[in-house]
Amino acid sequence: MSNPAQITFTHITYDRFLADIETLAQRIESQGWRPDFIVGIGRGGLVPGAFLSHRTGIALLSVDHSSKVYDFAEALLVHLAGCTTRGERYLFVDDINDSGKTIAHMRDTLRQNGGTADNVRFAVLIDNASSCETVDYAAWTIDRRVDKDWFVFPWESVAPQETLAEEAMEDPDRLSLPTSEIP
Repeated sequence: MSNPAQITFTHITYDRFLADIETLAQRIESQGWRPDFIVGIGRGGLVPGAFLSHRTGIALLSVDHSSKVYDFAEALLVHLAGCTTRGERYLFVDDINDSGKTIAHMRDTLRQNGGTADNVRFAVLIDNASSCETVDYAAWTIDRRVDKDWFVFPWESVAPQETLAEEAMEDPDRLSLPTSEIP
């Protein structure tokens, strides 16, 4: 798989995306735990977060983890950690839990800043059963030890193919690739 041309790009249709949002909403509602806010994790969780917000009627916030800009990422997590100690509940939403690094980072930052774990949950459209992190809600599950497809969500479909290939190859843990297969 060292050649990006060998990556299988699986496009998620808009209809599949809408069905996944509905699945997530029903799973969240069936458990009786209602967050005060949905937090879309930037970049991939922003669109699912917005759709889930509209579907559930729960207000949307965002944390732009992918930008690595402190005031829009870490500073907001520190603030949210404090809010959880006052009883506010947050449902963090991302598109996919691949390696688990993003979710681990979110949980660690919240915990290190005094956050109350019982007031935080995570939801994704696609969960990787072999990820180092678990989520509370997922529309469907894959296992990266077997499934190496790179999923292209509707909002990513406008990106050039080269950009998709670069993103797929930038972190070997995302596709559970042995480092010997990375160029």
